[in-house]
Amino acid sequence: MPFYVKQGQIPTKRHIAFEKDNGELYREELFSTHGFSNIYSNKYHHNMPTKAIDVQPYALGHGEQWHDPLIQNYKLDSRQADCQGNFFSARNKIFFNHDVAMYTAKVTEPTTEFYRNAYADEVIFIHEGEGQLLSEYGVINTQKWDYLIIPRGTTYQLTFNDYQNVRLFVIESASMVEVPKHFRNEYGQMLESAPYCERDIRTPTLTEAVVEKGEFALVCKFGERYQQMILQWHPFDLVGWDGCVYPWAFNITEYAPKVGKIHLPPSEHLVFSAHNFVICNFVPRPYDFHPKSIPAPYYHNNIDSDEVLYYVDGDFMSRTGIEAGYMTLHQKGVPHGPQPGRTEASIGKTDTYEYAVMVDTFAPLNLTTHVKHCMSADYNRSWLEN
Repeated sequence: MPFYVKQGQIPTKRHIAFEKDNGELYREELFSTHGFSNIYSNKYHHNMPTKAIDVQPYALGHGEQWHDPLIQNYKLDSRQADCQGNFFSARNKIFFNHDVAMYTAKVTEPTTEFYRNAYADEVIFIHEGEGQLLSEYGVINTQKWDYLIIPRGTTYQLTFNDYQNVRLFVIESASMVEVPKHFRNEYGQMLESAPYCERDIRTPTLTEAVVEKGEFALVCKFGERYQQMILQWHPFDLVGWDGCVYPWAFNITEYAPKVGKIHLPPSEHLVFSAHNFVICNFVPRPYDFHPKSIPAPYYHNNIDSDEVLYYVDGDFMSRTGIEAGYMTLHQKGVPHGPQPGRTEASIGKTDTYEYAVMVDTFAPLNLTTHVKHCMSADYNRSWLEN
């Protein structure tokens, strides 16, 4: 995030001796991005964060690539791919390319393992469930429909109050996930015209350091490879930290949508940006106010992007037969839009109740076999007149 946060105890200057009461040194860790040329945080540990007893391979798979899918529009029920597992092992990869990967997960069990995605930022949308995001930086209480933005390299756990109905949509980004630049002024402060602001963002609260020696399992993801490190000291041993890199939360209900006289393009519902893809969201809002406006979207052909929608709640105006947990993929070069009758039915409507997360990519997406097994076979025929 572009704004500075300070938690706990830190020395008066960076990179100077910071002593404990017994004269020993706290261990400073610079957590930097883009080498040393972009935002960073400094963390102060009781123990060296490098102390690992062992490193071992770790086997975990999320789905195989479907190598010969047709270029067409897809609808699938992601719930059909559900499996048993914790907040990282239960993830099923649905779509991916070199820039981004998208997963769904029904989380059924807790874990004592810590997790770190070393090569990718993560955006975790909590579709169902309440709990806590625990990290080196502290605690964020999480709730239904939170976006959790977790910078790469962050050691964390995601726990839930119960595991009866926990569902996640996870976006893994090869580049930094950012607040869009046109939402911010030249100093980094969010503009009056932005659809959310700093008050809507929840940052970690540092808790008492866990200074405990033992064997602590940390699962690390390096691209498509996993390893397990056995740490000698509990990783949440910070006495303080400061900087601009940390996990944070934003709830979709805090998003203030734009409304126009005529239908606005989906890009007006932008929430986060990254290299070669963007994340948008649709939320309840008044419809367009031109006397002859058509609230349903016009038919369109995304010749430069693939469009993924993850449906969260409500009645999506342009389509019937959609439930929470469904996903659609509309691929570049293939037209799509409202089903027959939905355009006419939208005329005269004054507002909509819908929640959905959209990911638009600027490179074609690969599909996994989860799509093949969860897709509606007749989706391409849903535009045919009866």
